Amino acid sequence: MNLLHVIPYYAPAWAYGGSVRAATELTRALVRAGHRVTVLTTDTLSPHERAPVPRETLDGVEVVRARNLSNALRGRLNLSTPRGMAALARSLIVERRIDLVHCHELRTVENLRVAPVAEALDVPVVVSPHGTLPTSTGRPAFKRAWDRLLGGRLLPRCDAAIALTRDEAADARALWAARGIDIPIHIVPNGVHLDEFAVPPARDTARARWNLGEGPVVLFLGRLHARKGVQLLLPAFAGALRQVPDARLLIVGPDEGMLAALTAQAHALGLGEQAIFTGLLTGPDRLAALAAADLFALPAVGEGFSMAALEALACGLPVLLTPGCHFPEAAEAGAGVVVPREVEPLRAALADLLGDAARRAAMGRAARKLVEARYTWPQIVAQMEAAYAAVLARQRP
Repeated sequence: MNLLHVIPYYAPAWAYGGSVRAATELTRALVRAGHRVTVLTTDTLSPHERAPVPRETLDGVEVVRARNLSNALRGRLNLSTPRGMAALARSLIVERRIDLVHCHELRTVENLRVAPVAEALDVPVVVSPHGTLPTSTGRPAFKRAWDRLLGGRLLPRCDAAIALTRDEAADARALWAARGIDIPIHIVPNGVHLDEFAVPPARDTARARWNLGEGPVVLFLGRLHARKGVQLLLPAFAGALRQVPDARLLIVGPDEGMLAALTAQAHALGLGEQAIFTGLLTGPDRLAALAAADLFALPAVGEGFSMAALEALACGLPVLLTPGCHFPEAAEAGAGVVVPREVEPLRAALADLLGDAARRAAMGRAARKLVEARYTWPQIVAQMEAAYAAVLARQRP
């Protein structure tokens, strides 16, 4: 197939979170499977950095970047101002004979610009919300206003939705049903490239890098945002230290306005050198953090399907999650624990897991088996291809 993927940010814009990583890995995997993939995105890489060239090829994916009129607005308000997006979409769809347009996230200016062009050219559009649908999390007022003012321009132009989980499928069904639209919904989770985790960095070297000592290490990997729950993890970890005093907490991720408050909270809790903030890590540095850890913790709400949790499982790490991660399969497989998003349940789970190396080892083996059985990119691509084929068959009997 000739595919056009549309997303506000693309590799190496890792500062913008899991949807960037998921879309990047999916498009790479689609190229490996023999498809021609073009990505239409913007030039933003971070709130303070732009891509240096408008067109490039990354791992076989042809990337075309529209210039944001204001990169600061993109960073501060999470709102794009892409110049010439509709014209670029039209030329790419025509010149590259695009069979299907796949939009990532939902409430984006990019989707508003591209979906009408695809409709006019009789090219179907599918959308992956990436956990952004609920109006109870992540700028609720903005989402409600967007749906009221702009939902009628975008939702009817989507031919199918690609949900990450059963919960997201239910959210999507309800959103479109509110407009009187019965949209096909396909559930396709994220995946990982197992070969990237086949030879991890040396554990001792990684632990020495951040002075993690000899005790068990808890890893948080995500943006420093209230929705991700570091403000709950810190006091829970401080409480668990009474049972496991040599433990460490490694907090990895870009600041989204909470770093100062979190470091002050860690100081007030008396964590000292036991809570380490590294900032954003990518590539080998990210792998080093995973190699150094004994347990992955993500007390988040409003997650789509966490790429960080999936990568931790692929590294053989047990995971501690909350219901808002929408990943019950980890607990069902014996690879993780899901507890309420409250300090005391998190504290108790941390104390239990950090104090039981044998249990962590068994969960780690189950984690790797779970990923191998269900979440490798070749398996995910096969599911995505089936979803694409169903949309095309429905569009063009």
